[in-house]
Amino acid sequence: MALTPVVLKCGDSPVPLPLGELTSFTVPELPEKQDFDEALSQLQVVTEPRLIVVGNDGAFAAALTRLMRLERLNVELAYVTENRSDATDAYKLATGARAARTALKGTVHTVPLIRDDAGIALVGAATVTGPADAAELIGEAYVDDNKLFSGTVPGIRIVPSPKLPGIKASVDRKSRWGGRRWLEGRAIQLGSPAARLVRDGVANPRDLKRSTFYRHDKTWLLVR
Repeated sequence: MALTPVVLKCGDSPVPLPLGELTSFTVPELPEKQDFDEALSQLQVVTEPRLIVVGNDGAFAAALTRLMRLERLNVELAYVTENRSDATDAYKLATGARAARTALKGTVHTVPLIRDDAGIALVGAATVTGPADAAELIGEAYVDDNKLFSGTVPGIRIVPSPKLPGIKASVDRKSRWGGRRWLEGRAIQLGSPAARLVRDGVANPRDLKRSTFYRHDKTWLLVR
């Protein structure tokens, strides 16, 4: 069978008109593993499976995470969201109706898959700050063998890249002037007495002492 995309409508995100005739499954705003079962079952019978996620960065990351854990990274993944986001910026994706048209007729690109040591994929950005009762982040972090920081900083930002080596990170500045200094690599490792991690807008349920983001040994298929 030819390409037959399936739409995963997350929460109350509106589905643009170009996608209106496709098979669609409505799931929570932040879908969990069982919420993908029907859509992925539908895609098992097509030779060029394509899943179109209509929602936010958290939903898009949840879809990629599920494909990774199921070892179904042969499924092409498209993203449709109303407004610009960290993920649309990271991968230079369109939004709104234009994103919907791209989801239908766009080209598939093989890109690095960035995940963390909890087995969660990153599609837009992760932020690491001090815990709720602290103004700053204490610890140290390395991008590959290069020191990102050691001591006390406001926080750090981690972003996936569509090209190798696959990941980049920077330290938040106390002033908005001066821009960011990015380090690129295959992995970033953080150690801290306590750190608050937010992945693609979804906060980790507890503070962490260690966290690693790295390039997975397999790539994924992004429609853009």
